[in-house]
Amino acid sequence: MIRRCLLSSAVLALLASASLAQAQTKSFTLAGYGGSFEKTMREQVIPPFAAKHGVRVEYVAGNSTDTLAKLQAQKGNQVIDTIIVDDGPMYQAVELGFCAALVPAEVYNDIYSVMRFKSNKALGIGMVGTGIMYNKKVFEQNGWAAPTSWEDLKDPKYRKKLVVPPMNNTYGLHAVVMMAMVRGGSERNIDPGFKAFKDDIGPNVLAYEPSPGKMTELFQSGQAVIGVWGSGRAKALADQTGFPIEFVYPKEGGIVLGVAACPIAGSRNAAEAQAFMQYLATPEVQFILARDAGFGPTNQKVKLSPKEQLGLPYGDQVKALKNVDWDVINPARENWNRRWTREIER
Repeated sequence: MIRRCLLSSAVLALLASASLAQAQTKSFTLAGYGGSFEKTMREQVIPPFAAKHGVRVEYVAGNSTDTLAKLQAQKGNQVIDTIIVDDGPMYQAVELGFCAALVPAEVYNDIYSVMRFKSNKALGIGMVGTGIMYNKKVFEQNGWAAPTSWEDLKDPKYRKKLVVPPMNNTYGLHAVVMMAMVRGGSERNIDPGFKAFKDDIGPNVLAYEPSPGKMTELFQSGQAVIGVWGSGRAKALADQTGFPIEFVYPKEGGIVLGVAACPIAGSRNAAEAQAFMQYLATPEVQFILARDAGFGPTNQKVKLSPKEQLGLPYGDQVKALKNVDWDVINPARENWNRRWTREIER
């Protein structure tokens, strides 16, 4: 009887100890892109941080507008601690008060000034370029020349073989802005871009696809042979699968897309959120994001070999990319999205 009591006490003690340890393990929530980027984060970036800080990292995958919508839905009771989104939505997140100020850290001094936010409430952690990707093998088999212009998207030989993200996705937005620019418009005069997609490019579009995973499937299945996408996504597809994807910046120029992160204001894990921001800025993580996610590094101390630089905005390549005016775009974006749904994806 005594032995049974002792065993029961020991079991209860072990259960209590396990429960206490579980209770002491914090759950840190990170929201970011899905697809190949999520894989890189889960396998390469998150584990060392989780081990060092004793936290369990919950990853919430979604595109930038999805993440921003989650912040708005959770306003006043945020579950997310840190977000990684495109630069345009990040400016919105900062303006809406979702991001907390960065705690000063020496590592931030190594970040290119162009990737630092004046508000000090977000930080650029990577650069990609929006351009055109295509299936090199299919093009060679058909004797097709590689695309060199944004206007090539209207070529009838690509009928129902072109994939473009929708306008609520930054790559899709960039495509509309570039077509507006090519045809005499701009962010302030977006009509030529809409007209280009409605009249000329639309008939070629197989799908306006926001999902990176689905985009990859459409190319691997042979349904799509050309598309608008980011340099990082294209590089990841080629590196991870060996798929014969090629990526080009059209002669009129590609657009730089900054990938940004911010700690969420009111986070229950504010210290971990700040630590994760600093971790993302380190040369070690920046190198992983360059190698495995295809991001041009924003930390000036990161050195890439010629092979590692291939396809990334790095060095002189960055100078050839255009910036868009988010101060003009963000106030108009909601109306543009509605117009896109009404006129293009109806």
